[in-house]
This record gives sequence, structure tokens and C-alpha cells, in this order.
Amino acid sequence: MRAFLIIGAVYGLLGVAFGAFGAHALRARLSPDLLAIWHTGVEYQFYHAAALLLVGLWLRAQPGIALQIAGVCFALGVLVFSGSLYALALSGVRDLGAVTPIGGVLFLAGWLAVLVAALRAR
Repeated sequence: MRAFLIIGAVYGLLGVAFGAFGAHALRARLSPDLLAIWHTGVEYQFYHAAALLLVGLWLRAQPGIALQIAGVCFALGVLVFSGSLYALALSGVRDLGAVTPIGGVLFLAGWLAVLVAALRAR
């Protein structure tokens, strides 16, 4: 649970930094479509940083394998989904977008695991 709180906090911190970097440093360097891709990466990173914090707190109150799976899926999903979008935006290599859906599947699996945990909640 502590690891998910730490990872969520780090992802939130980096989300602010990456958002500011995109808004200020990349605005003049990237085309509007690549900047939109960067923004999507930041947006999903923030959503799942918050989800990791909630999973970490929930695990304190009610430990369970479903929540652990959710946390792992969210943490890896950010790396794969947002990471691939950041790499695509910075490099312009569109083939990197082929990796992004793997991160999306990890997000879906994480939310499914949250649903299972909620259904099993005491």
C-alpha cells in the first residue's frame, strides 16, 4: 500500500511538471497534433496517479489481492500508456502509438480489479 501511495505521489508530481513542460517548452516546438498527444499522456497520468493514491488508502483499510492488482495495473499502465505518448510526441515516430493500447488494457484491468474489490467490500 505504501508503494502505491509513493508511486501515485510521484506520478502526480511528474504530471504537473510534464503538463507545465508541454504548455511552456513544447508549445513552440511541437505541432498541435503532437502537443495534443502529449496532453493526453499527462491527463491519463493524473487520473491514474489519483487512482493509485485511492487504492493505497483503500488497501490500508481493507487489504486484498484485487486492490493490489489494481495498483500494479495502474502503475504499469501509466508507464506504458503515458510513456508511449510522451515518446511519440517528442520523437514524432508514429509507430510508438502501437504500444499505447497495451497501457490502455492495463488501465481497464485495473478498473476491473477495483470493481471486483468494491463488490467484495465488507
